[in-house]
Amino acid sequence: MSEPSLAIRKFSDLANPTRFLALVAIVWPYLAGLTLCLFAAGLYLSFTTTGDYQQGETVRIMYVHVPAAWLSMMCYTVMALSALGTLVWRHPLADVSAKAAAPIGACFTLVALITGSLWGKPMWGTWWVWDARLTSVFVLFLMYLGLIALNRAMDDPTRAAKVSAVLILVGFVNIPIIKFSVEWWNTLHQPASVVRLDGPTIDPEFLWPLLVMAVAFTFLFFTLHVLAMRNEILRRRIAVLRRHAARSAGRPGDAA
Repeated sequence: MSEPSLAIRKFSDLANPTRFLALVAIVWPYLAGLTLCLFAAGLYLSFTTTGDYQQGETVRIMYVHVPAAWLSMMCYTVMALSALGTLVWRHPLADVSAKAAAPIGACFTLVALITGSLWGKPMWGTWWVWDARLTSVFVLFLMYLGLIALNRAMDDPTRAAKVSAVLILVGFVNIPIIKFSVEWWNTLHQPASVVRLDGPTIDPEFLWPLLVMAVAFTFLFFTLHVLAMRNEILRRRIAVLRRHAARSAGRPGDAA
């Protein structure tokens, strides 16, 4: 069997929730351990660097704010890919992935908003301004909350999955708006200084701790995501068992 065919078969095997749960049981301790190591290294580097000559010690907020902002967008991108999996490929775990990722993305977005306000007060003299970047990130937070509420409000899992997938894909238009808002409009945010075609413009003393913290946040997301998917699969199995038990209890003669 060719390598691509083998890879496709292995990916298809993960559509089986039982096999996915077995894989999660194996990998999540390693993901959690690697996440802790990365955070330990990132925090050590973050607190051993000198303060910025303009921002002083408040520059250290960047090591939490920027990775949280990146992950807020990456998490929604994962949800958009999962939505495609639901609508196009009908992958059994696609909706599980999207539903599990929404609360995690909401938390990352909230952290980005709070740390951004803490950083903005000494730099801009205000906690909040309705500029393009802040407003679009706030809209992203509201989108996460709306999707969470939708998933909890609808009783039919199949219908909820389709409606949620459509809304996720429609809302994905906000991700490039967040990314390019500092280039399309005049905002208080500085232009991109890390991911640039001509290379990072940030000093290496600040760049390396930032990159390590970004990787740590990324592994934190994947750790939380696979665990949340595991919990969602188990929750759905319990719900199915309860429905079967309720139907069995309602049949005539079962009580005897």
